[in-house]
Amino acid sequence: MVKVNVIFHSVHAHIYKMAEAVAAGAREVEGAEVEIYQVPETLTDEILEKMGAIETKKLFAHIPVLTRDMYGEVLAGADALIFGTPTRYGMMTAQMRAVLDGVGYLWSQDAFVGKVGSAFTSSNTQHGGQESTILSFHVTLLHLGMVIVGLPYAEKRQTRMDEITGGSPYGASTIAGEDISRQPSENELEMARYQGRHVARIAKKIAGK
Repeated sequence: MVKVNVIFHSVHAHIYKMAEAVAAGAREVEGAEVEIYQVPETLTDEILEKMGAIETKKLFAHIPVLTRDMYGEVLAGADALIFGTPTRYGMMTAQMRAVLDGVGYLWSQDAFVGKVGSAFTSSNTQHGGQESTILSFHVTLLHLGMVIVGLPYAEKRQTRMDEITGGSPYGASTIAGEDISRQPSENELEMARYQGRHVARIAKKIAGK
């Protein structure tokens, strides 16, 4: 078996829906064992309520929360890690950053060297920092010693011009819209599934499984 874990942070469920699609794609690869985890939320319920996120958070309340005591098994113990985060000023969210900042003891043991790392994202607008979020995420993955996998142009859905869509060679993405009402399109979900399959296949080759 090759172990692929999808780690995400989501507020309005856009990234959660993309994470489910990524996991579904990875599960299509024979021998892939896939699990999904969400990172701890640091915003208070009061703030989440003001953001209109209390109800959307309930959509993925069943997903296990990645706590620090799980880092060794869930993060270092995987053959591949696929991270999903909304865009915050062209970078990952603070919630995701907090998790990555906490893996120093595993980094010092070279626990991530040679493992596959990949990322996907969302933003409110078409040009809201999707590419810079994934690219800046890659910097952390390189410091951890991971082998980065993106979304190659073999996935032709990212070249569509007949509809508004996310997606780039860096990774799958979705556009939430200024009022957060737009949901991931089927085109964006298919790119997420492709990325999941692509990562799982490469991880399987690297692991020799």
